[in-house]
Amino acid sequence: MSEFRPQERNFSVAGVRFAVVAARWNGQITDGLLAGVERVAKRQAMDAGALHIFRVPGAFELPLAAQQAARSGRFDAVIALGCVVRGDTPHFDYICAETTRGLGQVGLQEALPVTFGLLTTDNLEQALQRSGTTAENKGEEATLTALEMLLTLKNIADNT
Repeated sequence: MSEFRPQERNFSVAGVRFAVVAARWNGQITDGLLAGVERVAKRQAMDAGALHIFRVPGAFELPLAAQQAARSGRFDAVIALGCVVRGDTPHFDYICAETTRGLGQVGLQEALPVTFGLLTTDNLEQALQRSGTTAENKGEEATLTALEMLLTLKNIADNT
């Protein structure tokens, strides 16, 4: 595993609440990403009600749902899950760029970790590799990133 990926460790997860915003488009893939989120929650012994799952039609709708979840004040972080597979038109580029920009904007504006579990792949095979039961699952990675960011933000707050 790369040293740049978030590392699994024992995080303090008592009372942590995550909004998980998952696209229905490419459902086989996003369901695999969601399963990755749930595996991390189980390994970390997160409370039964820690994950709140919200479905949206596709990747383009992720930023708005993430923004509303962040603004609700009910969650410590938002995990965004989706999959866009390159096609024969520039549609892929527009969706990927705007979704990425939107999710980043939500995190900055709301001062809340918004993690990026959006797959942007050239083909279905790549998407399946990144949403399966291996260490490559980007849903797991997005969840570990959210946990690490909560710890980092706590450390920053404690040292200011």
